[in-house]
Amino acid sequence: MKYFVYFLMLASVGMMIFSLTLVDFGDLFGNDQSKYGLISFMISLCILVFLFIIQTSTKVKSKYDQLEE
Repeated sequence: MKYFVYFLMLASVGMMIFSLTLVDFGDLFGNDQSKYGLISFMISLCILVFLFIIQTSTKVKSKYDQLEE
């Protein structure tokens, strides 16, 4: 599970980089391609934050389980 989360984090960063290539910084909201690039960048960022939360919660759970013993 740990390596799968790391793989998803790497894929999310890859999608963020790809999404930034679609954005026209001169005219952010002018054409549809820039809008889709910004939307997909924000979605990838949210997924990355969510995966960091999952990773942190599993670490906290393992430490809590060690305390119960």
